[in-house]
This record gives sequence, C-alpha cells and structure tokens, in this order.
Amino acid sequence: MNEKAVQDDAPGKKGKGKLGLVLIALGMLGAGGGGVLALAMSGVMPGIIGGSHAENREDNQPKLIRKGEDDPYMPKAEGEGEGAALPEVEGEGGDPYRTAYFTFSDDFTSNLKGSDALVQLSLACSTRRDGRVLVWLKKHELAIRSALLGILADTPEDDVYTMPGKARLEKRMTAAINDVLIRKEGFGGVDGVYFRTFIIQ
Repeated sequence: MNEKAVQDDAPGKKGKGKLGLVLIALGMLGAGGGGVLALAMSGVMPGIIGGSHAENREDNQPKLIRKGEDDPYMPKAEGEGEGAALPEVEGEGGDPYRTAYFTFSDDFTSNLKGSDALVQLSLACSTRRDGRVLVWLKKHELAIRSALLGILADTPEDDVYTMPGKARLEKRMTAAINDVLIRKEGFGGVDGVYFRTFIIQ
C-alpha cells in the first residue's frame, strides 16, 4: 500500500468527509425549505402554508382613498341621482387622502361622572378609508351610541369645560367607536370625532 492511500484511509479523514457531506445536505434542505416558505408567503404558490389566505384577508380591509380616486364602496347620499348634487372638488394641498364624514342621527344626552350636570351634544366622525367604514357606522350605530353614552357618563364635569378635557373626550370616543367596529367587522377606520353642538346644563 502506498503512503498516499494510508493517509486517505486514516480514521480522522473519513469522519471529516462524511460530516462535510451531511452539513452540505442539511444546508441544501434548509435553503430549499426557506425558498418554498418564501414563495408560499408571497402568494406565488397558493394553498401552501396559507400564504394566499392571509393575503386575501388583508386585501379585504378598507383602504385609504386618495383625493380624486374612485371609491366603489361610497354610499350614495340621500336624494342623490341625476343632477342632484354638485361634483366633489378636492384641493391640491394638505392631506393626500380624502376625508369622509358620518353624522350620528340623534343627539347624545348624559349625566356626567360625580355631578348633577347634564351634557347634550351632537357628534360626527371622520374616516380617510373607503365607504365601507361609513356603511359600518350606520349599520352599528346603536352599539356605537351605547358605547359613547358610557364614555360620557364616565367623564368628570371638569373635563367638559376645558379644551384639553374635550380633546381627551374626543380621543376616548374615537377609540370606543373603533372598538365597536373592530368587534363587529374586524376593522375600525375612524380617524376622529367632532362635536357639532356641545351644551352643558
């Protein structure tokens, strides 16, 4: 046997060669599995690991609507028909997204926390999302009213006399509306609440 053959047959050399082959095989399997996972998550290979399903669910959420962009979900205004309304005109500056408003049909009247004072107000809220949010606000107005009356009843009297207190109330009301919409429809989308009238008695 020649000297080269003896060196190649050494026990340490054989173990290192097999270990190297195993590591290469594992690396190739990992790369292949990672590639399949990436394709599935991107939706290129639908049905594998649910990537397509997650994408469809996300795609079904209300979208931000840019100024001048068509909104296929926008509900028609009452009395809207042939020649009923002027065309909507958007300014070129400011927010790049269209703002749509929803006005609650009735006023809100409630006692204030720890006080004999009453507050009566009318409210509107806004969204920059598509018209589905407006449809959901109308659909769930009763549940939203209940949540907002609870917020008013839990508001200290001092809060309704100051601008910072009213700003806190607006934020709490916005969060309450979004909470109802998330529970009912899986998505909020309301950006803010606005007081149309605000009377304290």
